[in-house]
Amino acid sequence: MNPNFMPYAYGVRAGVTVIDLDQTLPLLRRAAKLVRAIAYAGGQVVFIGTRPDLRPVVQKAAQRLGGQGFYVGERWLPGTLTNKMQLYGADVVKDQKVTPDLVVLLNPLANMNAIRECAIEHVPTIGVIDSNADPRIVMYPIPANDESTRAAELIAGVLSIAGREGAGLRRAEAEREQEHTRDRRSRQSKQQYNTFDY
Repeated sequence: MNPNFMPYAYGVRAGVTVIDLDQTLPLLRRAAKLVRAIAYAGGQVVFIGTRPDLRPVVQKAAQRLGGQGFYVGERWLPGTLTNKMQLYGADVVKDQKVTPDLVVLLNPLANMNAIRECAIEHVPTIGVIDSNADPRIVMYPIPANDESTRAAELIAGVLSIAGREGAGLRRAEAEREQEHTRDRRSRQSKQQYNTFDY
């Protein structure tokens, strides 16, 4: 067990670290609030899970966020964030947003390159942190078994549903604003019509 993981451990039984779910739950809630807030603000969220069993999990999580969700299921290409100009080209970097607003890592130890690049580019990170990892490698750790596909599905599901809620709130607010603008214009045109009434 990593010494920095001690606050999240319930204890050790038969050589296996038992993770304290009383620690996991509030950290999962905090991460879900962050995803919801970023999606509400129109931000882009990237889900990373580079094991074969995690690929469908990150794909489904990204789909829940619609146009704001993305995923990496194969391998993080070094330089994706830190070498944007060479990777995408100057026109793409100038005209499109290629740096995400949040990255969620389901197997962070296998994706240390992604974590380093996020740190350099000041992109917040959420990570499923197992007992053998230092929770400080990501900004928002979620203590859980990173080898369990079920745990990854649960965590990615909670986070992506929170993101979908945030994106939905943003859309609903934009629709209300459009409706309000239409009503205001309608009232103004009626007032103008009334002033020209003989």
